[in-house]
Amino acid sequence: MLAAGLAGRGTMVTVAGPSSADARFGFASLAGVTFVPVEFAVRPRAGDLAAIARLRRTLTGVRLVHAHGLRAGALTVLALAGRRGASRRGASLRGAGVGRGGAGAGRLSLVVTVHNAPPAGRAGALIYRLLEQIVARSADLILCVSPDLERRMRAAGARRIGRAVVAAPQRRTAEPQATEPPAAHGPAGLPPDRPLVLAVGRLAPQKGFATLLEAAATWQDLRPTPLLAIAGDGPLAGSLRATAAPLGEGVRFLGQRDDVPALLAAARVFVLPSRWEGQPLVLQQALRAGTAIVATRTGGIPALTGDDAALLVQPGDAAALAAAVREVLGDQALASRLRAAAREAAATLPSENDAIEAALASYATAALALSRRQARRFLRDT
Repeated sequence: MLAAGLAGRGTMVTVAGPSSADARFGFASLAGVTFVPVEFAVRPRAGDLAAIARLRRTLTGVRLVHAHGLRAGALTVLALAGRRGASRRGASLRGAGVGRGGAGAGRLSLVVTVHNAPPAGRAGALIYRLLEQIVARSADLILCVSPDLERRMRAAGARRIGRAVVAAPQRRTAEPQATEPPAAHGPAGLPPDRPLVLAVGRLAPQKGFATLLEAAATWQDLRPTPLLAIAGDGPLAGSLRATAAPLGEGVRFLGQRDDVPALLAAARVFVLPSRWEGQPLVLQQALRAGTAIVATRTGGIPALTGDDAALLVQPGDAAALAAAVREVLGDQALASRLRAAAREAAATLPSENDAIEAALASYATAALALSRRQARRFLRDT
């Protein structure tokens, strides 16, 4: 979305990232966008030196770099060592950058968007903290997807911090009215006579699906028995299916789905049990669909839902999660209020155009910050 939007506004955009990113998002096929494969992974590896060298060559003549993620940001910092000089284009690592004229033209600016919280485990946390410090000391502007990440980057010494604007793709079809109950007949393959409790996400530890399955075991006595449907795939698919086996027909794993809006329209409750989230796109979709929401109070979730558009519980608390789902299923007035509040919250969500304009504004801020810093350095050294 960002690369295409910037290119559509006349910006010369180069996207640098793993080949898998191009396979997933089709950057190379976008008009006005050049894709350069730079292979790197989530964790440090021997190939990082080659990635840094290729990235350094790619950034020749670039005006601004927008790196997405701390790993991408740190690799960019290493590639830019001694190279914050003249340029003409914009580039990004796993994202898109801007190369317009304006404040700071002729100098290379660095914007980094921080998307994720620290991983579990001491070693991962130490590496994360090191990456934070590298990025904080070098970036002209750091954008964060949630307030807790802003606090972390400020503590790491970041000079300028802003809130990232993340927009979910919007449906072009008509939405149900805010207070309408879920559709009587859901997507094919799901029984229409059972309340649908829906969860969507990658089957990975961060998403908290093990907690959700623990909660689901406690509502099997309800009549009619709710059906928990989990859409998505990931590394925990096998273990989660094994955990859910005793629940029998109480849980269905749907795999990857391209009909999430239809699933949301049919759901009595949408549950987001994550240990941490930034500005999750599926939560934005649920708000726009007017679905009653139960979610965890973590990361950027409360900022999206406010106080009224969801029942929020602490991450990892299966009992509280189960109680909240029971409450929504058993109280139609509450469910109706949540649906209405969700649509009200959705009206305040950013559009794709808002996200692109916010990115352009952040690039101007970064360029101006770089100009001021270089001017101060010039005065100090003369």
